[in-house]
Amino acid sequence: MSQPDPVPDPVPDAENHDVENHDASTVHILMCPPQYFGIEYEINPWMNREREVDHDVAITQWEALRDILNSLGAAIDLVDPQPGLPDLVFTANAAMMFERRAVLSRFRHSQRQGEERHFHASLETLGFDVLELPDGFFFEGAGDALFCGKTLYGGYRIRSVARSLQAVAKLVDREVIPLELIDSRFYHLDTCFCPINAETAIWFPDAFDEYGQQVLRSRIPDLITLNEVEAIEFAANAVVVGQHVVTNSGCPQLALELRSRGLEPIDTPLSEFVKAGGSAKCLTLRLDGEDAAA
Repeated sequence: MSQPDPVPDPVPDAENHDVENHDASTVHILMCPPQYFGIEYEINPWMNREREVDHDVAITQWEALRDILNSLGAAIDLVDPQPGLPDLVFTANAAMMFERRAVLSRFRHSQRQGEERHFHASLETLGFDVLELPDGFFFEGAGDALFCGKTLYGGYRIRSVARSLQAVAKLVDREVIPLELIDSRFYHLDTCFCPINAETAIWFPDAFDEYGQQVLRSRIPDLITLNEVEAIEFAANAVVVGQHVVTNSGCPQLALELRSRGLEPIDTPLSEFVKAGGSAKCLTLRLDGEDAAA
């Protein structure tokens, strides 16, 4: 069982920012300290209540990721952690962001549905227009909805459903390409697909059905293919800040591929969060829109 203490060091000037107060060029990220993080239930193949999280290590790893993002110029706002909601730390699942709009998640599993009101309140406080899908329209935010250029790519089947992706695309007036996820280890799109810019993305092909593989190959000119070893280290669950790509440690082949394209990989250990099925991207929500979006 996770313990409530110690609490991560606060981020100076990180809380209660209105989005209007950030410069338009500032990278703006939402995070949640892992005060109550732990594996209290099992809703994906990575979770095992018998494999406990080392809470002190989790805090150290989270703080290191936060500090890296700060060093890259990111302004970070925080969601207040809540007892009984251990996965609130995975803010990528809060919503899909588009300009000043936030399409709020509708979590499939009851264990996470309590997160919705906290994310709603945080995003509203930050000045976003929070949009909600109808009940039953399961949709798990930026975990399953990622822009590459002007096109929205959406993962469905394991968490989100296809009709939700169509509804989200209508709300933001963008084309959506639904991609069926077929490997339960990669239950969200952001665990196996990471747009870097409008023409480049990281992916693990075996996570997609044949149609999804064909669509991605036909639409994105430069796909960086992960091997399975690095895919299960959540190499695709990366945070892109300009030319920098922040990943879990243990992804040397991806690092070589990134450097060959003039990109700068930064790795940081996130093993405690991998135990729950998440990594760098899962721990962040880009409030200003991903770098790959046009």
